[in-house]
Amino acid sequence: MSDLSSTTIAAISTAMSESGIGIIRVSGPDSVSICSEILCDTKGNAVLDKMEAGNFRYCFVKDEEEIIDECIALLYRAPHSYTGEDTVELQCHGGIFLLKKVLDLVISKGAVIAAPGEFTKRAFLNGKMDLAQAEGVMDVISSRSESALRASRDQMSGRVSSVIKGLRAKILYETAYIESAIDDPEHYDLDGYDVHVTEVVKGLKSDIDRLIDSYNSGRFVREGINTCIAGRPNSGKSSLLNLLTGQDRAIVSDIPGTTRDTIEEYVRFDDILLKLTDTAGIRNTDDPIESIGTKKALDAASGADLVLFMIDASEYLETDDMEIFSSVYEKKTIILLNKADKTLKIRPHDIYEHFRYSADEELKNMTQEEFLEKYPCVIISASGGQGLDDLKRVIKKLFYSGVVQSSSDVVITGLRHKELLVKADESLSNVIECIESGMETDIYTVDLMDAYRSLGLIIGEEVGDDLADEIFSKFCMGK
Repeated sequence: MSDLSSTTIAAISTAMSESGIGIIRVSGPDSVSICSEILCDTKGNAVLDKMEAGNFRYCFVKDEEEIIDECIALLYRAPHSYTGEDTVELQCHGGIFLLKKVLDLVISKGAVIAAPGEFTKRAFLNGKMDLAQAEGVMDVISSRSESALRASRDQMSGRVSSVIKGLRAKILYETAYIESAIDDPEHYDLDGYDVHVTEVVKGLKSDIDRLIDSYNSGRFVREGINTCIAGRPNSGKSSLLNLLTGQDRAIVSDIPGTTRDTIEEYVRFDDILLKLTDTAGIRNTDDPIESIGTKKALDAASGADLVLFMIDASEYLETDDMEIFSSVYEKKTIILLNKADKTLKIRPHDIYEHFRYSADEELKNMTQEEFLEKYPCVIISASGGQGLDDLKRVIKKLFYSGVVQSSSDVVITGLRHKELLVKADESLSNVIECIESGMETDIYTVDLMDAYRSLGLIIGEEVGDDLADEIFSKFCMGK
């Protein structure tokens, strides 16, 4: 891992927009001396040399004899800081021009501009946190829902790391026992050991499989469910988008074909985050522009995690409804029977009777209960809000398997973590195959240690510079 201890870095750590307060963070061996050159009290005297670590001081930022701003300076001494280094934070007024002027002054005294994520990278390198915790920091910043914040906070606080370390400890113990038995067979007995280690490995695989299985729910918690609203023109798609966003995001009109392009919005549904796409009405048409909208709608549906299939239940089903279902039935689909504020001509049993013959052969043999379990029907009013609670309940059942309701289990939200867990799982499967094939005990220690290393990469053990640089480059500036 590269040595960053010789440089002092600085960056604006608050958003680049006008605000009451803006923070400039300076970290490294020369942070105190650099800031001492630009800070003074009301009498022009230096302030940092008399400050105790952990304290703050009202003072002024000066360039030569010119006062640039008044600020609050906070002093942290290594190793008791976020980065583990001497750190000074300057809380200035939050004007963009002013903050840049103060930062330029700090740079002129010997600091260098911090790269994205460099403060957290130094915290990782200095042992203030492991890699999984460091990744949790950025996830906390980018959280868009309560459940995403909770999962990110768990990762940042070390819950994920604690589980991974527990798995590694078990692998290391068994490997060490095998190696000891090979080196000192008089004191360590391997008779019947294969039975024991098989049970241990199966237990490890079960724990790892549970973490892998949590990834899909974790991904939806973190990134949101990629959701497409599809249906024929005037079925209420844009009204639903406006209802969920709480604003007139899409034009609502009785004229078919009003929506010609896709509209994307993030929507919070209690603890559910939807990445929502409203699409053009899907129907057979000779209008070339509307045809482009129809193609975009079908493309959006094919790439979605969830399709909200809107049907105008105040009218009888049409051929276009059947064709739309034939295009989306392979996706997780919730059928919304809209316009509950009017007299409904379509009910869930009508959907079953008509749609099971419009798609896959397998659907024809489903009972009504089986069909509606696979394709839940929710009666709603996109104009009045009726049925939203039912829709939330169905989405939670389809995607979260209780994750949203419970915070007791560790949830994996990162693809990097999932891929390493899969590698560890494969290595442990190889161990079982070796045992079942009657191979010598020392043979499968290689696979045990492969699993150990894969799990170690999650928390940053043996991680290389290139991987660390890639991970931290995705962080925001100043963090």
